[in-house]
Amino acid sequence: MTTDRALAHNAGRMYFTHMPNRIDSKFLELRAAGSAGFVAYITVGDPGPAATAPLALALESAGVDIIELGIPFSDPLADGATIQAAAGRAIAAGTTVAGVLDIVREIRLTSAIPIVLFTYLNPIYVYGFAAFLSEAASAGADGLLILDLPPDEEAANSELACGHGLLPIRLIAPTTPPERVELIAKSAEGFIYYVSREGVTGEQSELSLGIASGVKEIRKHTALPVAVGFGISTPAQASEVARQADAVVVGSAIVRRIAELGNTPDLPGRIADFVRPLAAAAHGG
Repeated sequence: MTTDRALAHNAGRMYFTHMPNRIDSKFLELRAAGSAGFVAYITVGDPGPAATAPLALALESAGVDIIELGIPFSDPLADGATIQAAAGRAIAAGTTVAGVLDIVREIRLTSAIPIVLFTYLNPIYVYGFAAFLSEAASAGADGLLILDLPPDEEAANSELACGHGLLPIRLIAPTTPPERVELIAKSAEGFIYYVSREGVTGEQSELSLGIASGVKEIRKHTALPVAVGFGISTPAQASEVARQADAVVVGSAIVRRIAELGNTPDLPGRIADFVRPLAAAAHGG
């Protein structure tokens, strides 16, 4: 553990306004071990609905601490070409919101890995927000990250409030003003997802230079863990980010390899082989 992380952990005792769930327990475990966590994103239903649960279990075997399951949406404006294409493939393969919840139930038959559902508001609002929250929680999801639902809009529309034990995961960007960082941090639970750079998701050859200062600003306002994502694609990058944050998030690099491999019989094993050094680098960072 780096000095910065040790100071943040010692000064910022984790406290819960809810019954601790699998996300909280995982970060407490990582904190006790002096390790950063590794979070992996995959698009549910890519390359087909039957592939997602085996991929999730393979990711867990490769050292992933938390899985983000992306609900495919036809207009994923915050995502780059890689995840946009994955969403298109998943929708074409027949993936639905109800099908996503069935896949969460399938994962829960054999795994207790923390699951965050990563989505835009439209798919779950059309499904029925209250019904979605209830069914997602009963299926075994732990957190919900809605990319295009600002916390102040949620506060102004009670029907959009997270509940049923699902933790609201919040996004903070490099362009977020300090006063808004405070607002967002206070409304979050589980962890803060810090977007390491401006723009959409996608692999980058170099990391943003402002990660350390961004994480430091967030830690002024919350004791929650800070996970950093957007653009991380190599073990060296994962290790560097792990020295500055509580968790490393990798998505597009994994999704791109799923696209390259398609429905090959050994897809889960091949993805696990790719992810294992990334997870090890985050844990060692």
